[in-house]
Amino acid sequence: MVISVDPNDHLKSIFNTMKPSYALYALLLFLLPACTTPRISARLPHRQAPATFKARFETSKGDFVAEFHRAWSPLAVDRAYQLIKSGFYNDAAIFRVVKDYVAQFGIGNDTTLHAFWNARKLADEPVVVPNTEGTISFARSGPNSRGTQLFINLKNNSPRLDTLAYQSVKGFPVIGEIIENKTMPGRFYSGYGNSPRQDSIQAYGNRYLRTNFPQLDYIKKARIIK
Repeated sequence: MVISVDPNDHLKSIFNTMKPSYALYALLLFLLPACTTPRISARLPHRQAPATFKARFETSKGDFVAEFHRAWSPLAVDRAYQLIKSGFYNDAAIFRVVKDYVAQFGIGNDTTLHAFWNARKLADEPVVVPNTEGTISFARSGPNSRGTQLFINLKNNSPRLDTLAYQSVKGFPVIGEIIENKTMPGRFYSGYGNSPRQDSIQAYGNRYLRTNFPQLDYIKKARIIK
């Protein structure tokens, strides 16, 4: 069933305003054994991306290639590089698709890894490149709040998403653009709209999504190719 979406709901989810249940996080972290400590190099969160790099995203609807430019948003492109290198986006649900607007992903299926990365928020940066069709930006929920979630512009959302002000922060800085198969993300399943709860995804991973939203599309694997 296609869900009718209030236009204001678009911004609510891009701003990622949904708050996780911290009590539930505390309980989960207490119950997790030590062996679930994130399996990443201590150097990776500080690793700088090349001036430009390409990444292939293999999805349930086909592949696309994106090119990222560090000059467009240095801190955010570094983070995207680190996340892709660590395999963070592998088996990541494209949990929010609003037809002819955006496709959003980036809540990791490994809840411990997600908590590790999401705790390392990025400082804000200015918008340098417009949010046109096929560009990729980080979602945010206020000042210095970009973490792991990305969205693909499914149409030209400039100048709206370039200039939109929220809690004194203006716009969504673009970090990259799809250079191969640009229109393919428009085929991601959009019938659930904003229904998947981000706090539940963060707590339970894809188990929650596959049980309640079985038609969602997924990024099977994301990898640096150049």
